[in-house]
Amino acid sequence: MHRSKSPVGLTVALLAASVTALATPTRAIAEAALTIHYDEPLHAVSPTLYGLMTEEINHAYDGGLYAELIRDRAFFRREHHEFVKIWSLDQNAEDGISFSIDDKTGPSRALPYSLRLTAAKASANDPGGLDNPGYWGVPVRPHTTYRASIYLKAGKENAGPVTMAIVNAASGKVMASARFPAAGAHWKKYTATMRTGEVRASQNNFVRITVSHPGTVLLNLPSLFPPTYHGRKNGLRIDLMDKLSALHPTFLRFPGGNFLEGNTLADWYDWKLTIGPLVDRPTHPSPWGYESSDGLGLLEFLEWCKDLDMQPVLAVYAGYALDQQHIKPGPQLEPYVKDALEEIQYVTGGASTKWGAVRARDGHPAPFPLKYVEIGNEDFFDHSGSYSGSHGRFAQFARAIRKAYPGLELIATMPVKGDVQPDVIDDHFYETPAALMKDSHHFDTMSRKGPRIFVGEWASMEGTPTPDFGAALSDAAWMTGLERNSDLVVMASYAPLLVNVNPLAAQWGTNLIGYDAKQSFGSPSYYAQSMFSGYLGNQVVASKLTGAGPLCFESVTRDAATHTLYVKIVNGTPKPLPLALQLEGVTSVARRGALVTLSAGSTHAANTLADPRRVVPHTEKVSWLGAHLRHTFAPYSINVIEMRVH
Repeated sequence: MHRSKSPVGLTVALLAASVTALATPTRAIAEAALTIHYDEPLHAVSPTLYGLMTEEINHAYDGGLYAELIRDRAFFRREHHEFVKIWSLDQNAEDGISFSIDDKTGPSRALPYSLRLTAAKASANDPGGLDNPGYWGVPVRPHTTYRASIYLKAGKENAGPVTMAIVNAASGKVMASARFPAAGAHWKKYTATMRTGEVRASQNNFVRITVSHPGTVLLNLPSLFPPTYHGRKNGLRIDLMDKLSALHPTFLRFPGGNFLEGNTLADWYDWKLTIGPLVDRPTHPSPWGYESSDGLGLLEFLEWCKDLDMQPVLAVYAGYALDQQHIKPGPQLEPYVKDALEEIQYVTGGASTKWGAVRARDGHPAPFPLKYVEIGNEDFFDHSGSYSGSHGRFAQFARAIRKAYPGLELIATMPVKGDVQPDVIDDHFYETPAALMKDSHHFDTMSRKGPRIFVGEWASMEGTPTPDFGAALSDAAWMTGLERNSDLVVMASYAPLLVNVNPLAAQWGTNLIGYDAKQSFGSPSYYAQSMFSGYLGNQVVASKLTGAGPLCFESVTRDAATHTLYVKIVNGTPKPLPLALQLEGVTSVARRGALVTLSAGSTHAANTLADPRRVVPHTEKVSWLGAHLRHTFAPYSINVIEMRVH
């Protein structure tokens, strides 16, 4: 996505028009007809049709999927004074506590500075230190173990030991705590665990780091993790991973979006600075206005793929920045091409290769599978035109990657001129619901002779911070087109994927999954996605929908091995949809099956933290199926009929 497509300025008038278009009463629809030719498979469904696109926006990683609870744990790498906006002084009764940034010593080359905490007066009964609010709160749950760590070094007069605690913001009660011993003269990482007791689940808490003796201690990289998905030490948030798993994703595109490019050439996603111990990751600015900890780095992305059984779609930096700087093709670009080859080797190389050995050192000896590599991101915004052409940036990367890794398929971010062509082109669609519905047949007549299509970012832009049901209807209509054309469209991923719903956290208006520090929810569009990916065959069969009007849509797929047919019907009107279904080319149909329906009384219906299940799918076991059947689908509804056919 690109900053110029700001949701605030994204054609507000068109958004209003789209709501009107979906909500305008229409005449009652006479019985429509859907004829399905089960014995006429048109083409295979792409096995990687539905997946995930991710980037650091809306605090999607820090303050979102990445489970770290302490915000700004490295005290900002570039402008140290900025950290005081997050951290605050916990002064003791003697007014004896102060702090400053020490630029002369730090725990690593990546973090060559530290915070100097000085206690002129302090005691066990009168400690003092620093408070951290977390990402708009620190979640606490009963009987839960947290993993804490910190890098410490003693000053001339040691103020240690150091205590880290989770404190309730309303009562001041300590919910859990851990104590680190007095630091020595050299930097050392200290670890501990803390456990809550019989406490009430809440997020109105903060982290406090204190000393209880006069003196000085230097610290950096304080860290606090709750339980994580699959128990990974530097891991991901369980509830969000569960929601992502329920989308049945087949791939993950990363690091994704503007996060790959950065605002300037200096801010590009340098993957080598995101691997290894956290203390060796210097952090870097996200293009969306905040510093990224890079705790969720390249290896964590790959482990995310492994944990959800997804293919990695690796995006490599291709020499373009959002402020219109670019690296000229030729010798100046060659170091970045070399870097991309090394990144691919880190992902796929055996432990005997240079970068495969580094990956093994980082804790993952086995190579990861890799099929797709995307070169750059949204290079159609590059006004220089340096990406396309026989001697452009894409061609230079493509020639080198194909020579070293001939089995990989390459994705371009725009149409490419010249003899070096991509295997796939990444195309992005951000539209109003009315526009995306109208465009649901976008790929029906597109030539199959050129590169295949990756719809790498798409969404109906309606609803803040997450889509309303009008957007979900449009999204479902769009997905019927993706499925019907899944010989051409090999992958598709909604964007943005995640949003911390705190108003200070979000930069984009319409996002698939919302959350705060403690809980999360799926939007109506999220549930539409889960229905489409969860009920999908491996072949598209011939079908024809007539008499339904322009706001009704269908997709029909079958699984030939299990003899299962999936019929998807989207009724985008406020009227019931009577439908006669005729199934040709079958000998028998099991009368029993399932009808899954996602519906709402209004296109403005939405899920929220307070009401997370207002719009969710309903599954009904039915016994009225057959080769010839009639059913009336609800107004404003997304439907899947699952039936067994022979």
